[in-house]
Amino acid sequence: MASQDWFDKDFYKVLGVDKTVDANALKKAYRKLARQYHPDSNQGDAAAEARFKEISEAYAVLSDADQRAEYDQIRAMGSGARFTAGGNQGGGFEDVFGGMFNGQGGRRTAGAQQANFDDIFSMFGGGQGGTTFGQGGFGQSSGGYRGFGGPTPGRDVTATTTIDFVTATKGDTIRLQGADGRPLNVKVPAGVANGQKIKLKGKGEPSLDGGPDGDLVLTVTVRKHPVFEREGLNLRVTVPVTFAEAALGATIEVPTLGGEPVRLRVAPGTSSGKVLRVKDRGVATPKGTGDLLVRIEVAVPSRLTAEQQEALEQFVQAGPRENPRDDLLARSRAE
Repeated sequence: MASQDWFDKDFYKVLGVDKTVDANALKKAYRKLARQYHPDSNQGDAAAEARFKEISEAYAVLSDADQRAEYDQIRAMGSGARFTAGGNQGGGFEDVFGGMFNGQGGRRTAGAQQANFDDIFSMFGGGQGGTTFGQGGFGQSSGGYRGFGGPTPGRDVTATTTIDFVTATKGDTIRLQGADGRPLNVKVPAGVANGQKIKLKGKGEPSLDGGPDGDLVLTVTVRKHPVFEREGLNLRVTVPVTFAEAALGATIEVPTLGGEPVRLRVAPGTSSGKVLRVKDRGVATPKGTGDLLVRIEVAVPSRLTAEQQEALEQFVQAGPRENPRDDLLARSRAE
């Protein structure tokens, strides 16, 4: 970072912390702001991207004990001081440090200037006998956004993949092709949902200045299953039963995902839409296991034999004449 920037920028203010802040509080403040202004959360927002770079620059300096000490020393000399590019331009180093060594401003001999510069830069770890520009020295020119502030991470890479329903539910390791064409093994956790993102640390683009590699953010699309549906950790399945099974009650077989069918008791008088629960037959994850929710659907035969039709008519005549829609009609008229 150029010394001019260190005079001009209040990194403590950028991060919203006091000058006495310790390392843990500094990191906490940085992470909060970085999450808020990260480009991934603010797509197309140039102001948020600029703020994120400003936050990263401030943290890169203040989180490094040596750079923080240098920064504090420079800022202590007085805000508003200016460094210029040198040559015969007005101001410059002489205006800032003129009174520090011989009590007067103005121009000096080459020897006096060399001695003064040696004294100035030795204050900041530049060593004896001359200035140091580079790693670890004043005016660090490598690393960070636009060449200062510490190394920056590589860019994150986004990708998508489609997996089957069983893989998403039970978890597995799948093989993909990385951005560089090399194969990449990705562990899919059990219970991953459609549209969920999986972050693979260090699998993105490499840093340009020695920082950590970026991440690969993988968005998962899950194919639909012909029988089952997901509802959180629960699985849903619709099971048809005959009119007689629903009316008289029965024990039926119900499919499970990737396992043997289970036997389930349907109580007499069960209506279509009734949901029965089979415990612990849903999605199993380290955080818990869901249930299998079985929705009963009464299957009405499309054709009846003459005997069946006659028997059904006798059933209607023998039973109480009731209209299952009476309650619905009554509630619809209520004010």
